Amino acid sequence: MEETKSRFKRICVFCGSSSGKKASYQEAAVELGKELVERRIDLVYGGGSVGLMGLVSQAVHDGGRHVLGVIPRTLMPREITGETVGEVRAVSDMHQRKAEMARQADAFIALPGGYGTLEELLEVITWAQLGIHRKPVGLLNVDGYYNSLLSFIDKAVDEGFISPTARRIIVSAPTAKQLVRQLEEYVPEHDEITSKLAWDEVDRLSYVPESRVAT
Repeated sequence: MEETKSRFKRICVFCGSSSGKKASYQEAAVELGKELVERRIDLVYGGGSVGLMGLVSQAVHDGGRHVLGVIPRTLMPREITGETVGEVRAVSDMHQRKAEMARQADAFIALPGGYGTLEELLEVITWAQLGIHRKPVGLLNVDGYYNSLLSFIDKAVDEGFISPTARRIIVSAPTAKQLVRQLEEYVPEHDEITSKLAWDEVDRLSYVPESRVAT
């Protein structure tokens, strides 16, 4: 496979610990992993070995790229089965998990997922809106999975709750190749009035991970 140089060193992928009912969701997770490998991009993710998390992490690991999984200790019995993939970094809670993944990543991509995936996605979008980071945020909209979410966000823009500038934080595409290409081309913009927050000023981002398990 011919490698393509990327502006990103590592991308954070949010996704479900379930595989979903459609084979296309599983195929998209594998294709995203292969696209990261092709572009020589490492992966940071939620650390699980099941569902879409397991598929994307295994694809990246099999392609020879570094995989960093960040997982709360309480979820390890539930989301890790069998051997771990790459480096596993254990933290104390969900807040630390999200903070460490965000700190490590140069961009974010959400595959199909449930409440946890949406919560992680919306938080990094909110941080971008506040000016805490300027990292691209992408939705891999497999088979229109996120169409309803995007329609809701457009409705919020129409009703004056989200600015057009903030709406443009979200990059979406139906395939991994197209999405990563759009993220590579993304140029951040901010509203005239944004927060002066920085990573180091967000208390919950300042911590030392509890432990690391390298495999």
